[in-house]
Amino acid sequence: MKAKAFDTNVFKRILKYAAPYRWRFNSVIAFAVFLSVFAALRPYLLKQTVDDYLKVHDARGLLFYITLMGVVLLAEVLSQFYFVLWANWLGQDIVKDIRIKLFRHMLSFKMQYYDHSPVGQLVTRTVSDIEQIAKIFSQGLFMIISDLMKMLVILVFMFYMNWELTWIVIVAMPILLFFTRIFQRKMQVAFEEVRTQVAAMNTFVQERVTGMKIVQLFNREEIEAEKFSQINDKHRKAWIKTILYNSIFFPIADIISSLTLGFVVLYGGFKILGGHHFTTFGDLFSYTMFIGMLFNPLRQIADKFNEMQMGMISANRVFDIIDTEDHIQDNGTIEAPKFSGNIEFNDVHFSYVKGEEIIKGIDLKVKAGETVAIVGSTGAGKSTIINLLNRFYELDKGSIYIDGIDLKAYQLDSIRRQIAVVLQDVFLFADTILNNITLNNPEISREAVTEAAKKIGVHDFIMSLPQGYDYNVKERGVMLSSGQRQLIAFLRAYVSQPSILILDEATSSVDTYSEELIQNATAKITEGRTSIVIAHRLATIVNADKIVVMDKGLIVEQGNHIELLNIADGYYRNLYYSQFLVETDSSIDN
Repeated sequence: MKAKAFDTNVFKRILKYAAPYRWRFNSVIAFAVFLSVFAALRPYLLKQTVDDYLKVHDARGLLFYITLMGVVLLAEVLSQFYFVLWANWLGQDIVKDIRIKLFRHMLSFKMQYYDHSPVGQLVTRTVSDIEQIAKIFSQGLFMIISDLMKMLVILVFMFYMNWELTWIVIVAMPILLFFTRIFQRKMQVAFEEVRTQVAAMNTFVQERVTGMKIVQLFNREEIEAEKFSQINDKHRKAWIKTILYNSIFFPIADIISSLTLGFVVLYGGFKILGGHHFTTFGDLFSYTMFIGMLFNPLRQIADKFNEMQMGMISANRVFDIIDTEDHIQDNGTIEAPKFSGNIEFNDVHFSYVKGEEIIKGIDLKVKAGETVAIVGSTGAGKSTIINLLNRFYELDKGSIYIDGIDLKAYQLDSIRRQIAVVLQDVFLFADTILNNITLNNPEISREAVTEAAKKIGVHDFIMSLPQGYDYNVKERGVMLSSGQRQLIAFLRAYVSQPSILILDEATSSVDTYSEELIQNATAKITEGRTSIVIAHRLATIVNADKIVVMDKGLIVEQGNHIELLNIADGYYRNLYYSQFLVETDSSIDN
């Protein structure tokens, strides 16, 4: 949806964020008033100096008025200082509050929202778009108010001094306002395009930097560089439009201002030479200052309005996200206790895309303390089961129960405190190993982490790293191997003391040594708690209490390892033996 040139609803909404800072807001307005009065006083004092003291050679009076002008100038400087300081300070406080609200709101979104929203675009909204909102106050709203008040006070002084010369200036002002309006309209369109291109560039760069390994592995450097060049060129062209409009408007404004000043001097000069006494040399001196002080704000208001427009466009984009109601409904009233771990799926249906079911009416029971493995081909719906149990997505139909109570009846955060997940693709933050394990939970001490690491057999591995638990793994844990990242994820799950543990392909794509450590860790952390294991390698789950076989969103077989092997031409039996033969052939080749 195209943003309005000035959306009053968006503006009122932004002003609500200024309510906690009302005293500072009003103070900035007060300093704007002081600035307008002090600015208009200086030319008026100059007129008095020229006409009353310089002309008659009154040295004492001249010194007095020069000193008075210095005092007024000092007062104007101080007013300008506090005006700019507090306007910027207010803007930063407001965007801080908006940014916190936006980020908190984003934390509650469904995973489905992030499935369809480019990361770079969200980063743009959270960082640069919100920063642009600050300019509404620092370079837009208050500057416009200050300039308008300054122009009003100056016009009052000019009419008081000489109404005939003032009318020459008044006649010229609509011409400048006409060009200003055209300029504003053009700049609105140009700035909208700039923000669109900035978001596109951020998205592109974010994805390519994150996926740089794929870019280089498939030798796509030149292709991606060419794509970036095209995006960058669109961004450049969008900015050139703004530069072009500025380069046309400001010279026109300067010409109008200069011509107006020329007419005033010419008209006033002829009147003085003709012996008319309606004007003085002091008037002409002061008007040379007044015209600049009147036209410059008028010209700059267009520029300030552009800042307002960019801020309003950015605010509109930010508020679109804040207004998005795409989060899991957390209407539960029950604080989830320490679960026993009985889980039941009752006729569960689910689709990521409406009309394309991924889970097609499954029924599944998991007893407390059981280890249940889920196997099946890619796309069978195994990981979706995990997403639904954690309430990352809403069910299309059916119910999920834990300990006999519908999942929706529990408070959402209390559910997730009782369920720990170890994913195949482990995400680590650019932080220390300790902080990646505790996730900065103050209730988990270093001593507790160390003790847990010793219990599951990963303490020695961590201590072998530089700085041990204080080792910084950098962004996404790039300083560690995939197996080492998995071990950190196991420890992270273990220290949270979950009632239910989920392992999603947690032993795939790791070296033999890491796999041995992971298997030992798995045995330790699954002990005495309900565990759901999604496995690709069937050899790792032969001891599971129950194995659930899925195919195309349905459960096709259930039982333990021996029971499933005894099903003639069964899905699990065929899958197990085909995998066994592959592994046997591989070991023979080696």
